[in-house]
Amino acid sequence: MATAAAALRMAVPAARRNTFFTGTPEIYFAKAIDNSRLVKVEDPGRTREMKQFGTALACLFLLVFTYAWQHFRAIEYGYQIESAKRELSDLTEMNRALRLEDASLRDPERIDVMARRMGLVPPEPGQVIRMDGAPVDGSSGPVMASAAVTVLAGQ
Repeated sequence: MATAAAALRMAVPAARRNTFFTGTPEIYFAKAIDNSRLVKVEDPGRTREMKQFGTALACLFLLVFTYAWQHFRAIEYGYQIESAKRELSDLTEMNRALRLEDASLRDPERIDVMARRMGLVPPEPGQVIRMDGAPVDGSSGPVMASAAVTVLAGQ
């Protein structure tokens, strides 16, 4: 081997020669390994440990998944509650505004002013017929319906 290295040095000119030693050249040998005769022996202890580990890991996963599911559902319910509160406050405000508008539209003074603008006048005595059952003449007995001929003026 030493003679081969010396022969290699002689073949390379002095100008191309490295002045620094780079170490030994790396040589790789391929070695065929035949494991076909090996048989894996089952270890019942190892199998039991792996089953216990898998069961524990599955339980841990279920616990974490359940906690995360409950947490996200609580957040979702919080958003729904806030939305319902906002809707309730909006509807309460709308209800208050509608009650105010209803009260202002039912104001008798306003109705009277609008009626006078339209040319309406207060009713004369005898023009008002009460529909709630209270008799006009003051008698409290039942009133019998009667057919009477009405003559209109101008006919």
